[in-house]
Amino acid sequence: MFGYVNIYKPELKVKDYYKYRAYYCGLCKTLKEKYRPLGQMTLSYDMTFLILLLTSLYESETKVEQERCMVHPVKKHNALYNEFTDYVADMNIVLTYYHLLDDWQDEKSIAGLAGTKILKRYYRKICKQYPRQCNAIKQGLEQLAACERDNENNIDKVSRCFGELMAELFDYKQDHWGEKLRKIGFYLGKFIYIMDAYDDLEKDKKNNHYNPLIQFSNEKDFDEKCKGILTSMLAECTGEFEMLPCLIDVDILRNILYEGVWSKYLKIQNEKMHKEGIRE
Repeated sequence: MFGYVNIYKPELKVKDYYKYRAYYCGLCKTLKEKYRPLGQMTLSYDMTFLILLLTSLYESETKVEQERCMVHPVKKHNALYNEFTDYVADMNIVLTYYHLLDDWQDEKSIAGLAGTKILKRYYRKICKQYPRQCNAIKQGLEQLAACERDNENNIDKVSRCFGELMAELFDYKQDHWGEKLRKIGFYLGKFIYIMDAYDDLEKDKKNNHYNPLIQFSNEKDFDEKCKGILTSMLAECTGEFEMLPCLIDVDILRNILYEGVWSKYLKIQNEKMHKEGIRE
């Protein structure tokens, strides 16, 4: 369900691109060091955005290190770390744990079973440190599973489950900025869920899998409706963001929220146009 909250590289300054990549590399290395290679495989752009947002808002002290890795084995590159890198890495593991558990319970996936066994002790430790967030993840995903069992077609109700989950993750300190962070997380979470459903629609229709968008996917103005819903979610999200006193890396954050998040949607539209052109 992740991978939609990314940068739009063509409109990003070179220095900002390398700084964004340094945050991404910092999260990657933290996941590997704390949770072994399986943790590293959970890396996502969406969670890198949360590090950037919290770092910008709280102006946390950030350290830079020169690293080599399998992706960049020859030349050293910058990796940025701070308190939020560790926090986001922990939340990433909890989300992955439940994803793998769901794979095992629903599909009897051996990889899902093996993954949950590896991550279980880490998951328990994180739950002790962050019980509020872990409980929110558990409840949100359980509610999503219930919607799937009931074949719930109300996209607002279904996406709300994931939005409420993300709201808890964004409200890291529960201070005077908490309400705005919760709203950003809530609407961004709804956007991610709806975009994921839109992205998976054809595959889910073909495989007869649950997808709340299937109900009106044959309507003439389906794409326009989906774009309208997604635009509404982002309008709420960016409205809250612009009221935060974010100065550090604000150009990167705006690049993500105003342009990067639409990258997947535009790719889907281009693929549809290509297919229609072939049929014609």
